[in-house]
Amino acid sequence: MFVTPAFAQAMDAGTASAVTSFVPLILIFAIMYFLLIRPQQKKLKEHKSMVEALRRGDQVLTQGGIIGKVTKVGDDGVLEVEIAEGVRVKTPRHTITQVMSKTEPAA
Repeated sequence: MFVTPAFAQAMDAGTASAVTSFVPLILIFAIMYFLLIRPQQKKLKEHKSMVEALRRGDQVLTQGGIIGKVTKVGDDGVLEVEIAEGVRVKTPRHTITQVMSKTEPAA
């Protein structure tokens, strides 16, 4: 036989060994949540609020590395950004990575 009597008797623990075998899996999931998932969700939430707060006159940086000034904010999620004198490009809101300088709200 492949199983010795001593080993077979130790297998009777049953439920206690089943619960303790899941503890490392639960700990790994908890560590992954607090180190990876939660910070990513927080960063995504901050980016969404930053993009929603964009307004005309803000100087922004796009994902492509272009720095420009917002000249028009569309309702359909498209911004018009002036990258040089008289040169305007349309870009989706979600491609804005950073707001370089914020304008003051109109009184």
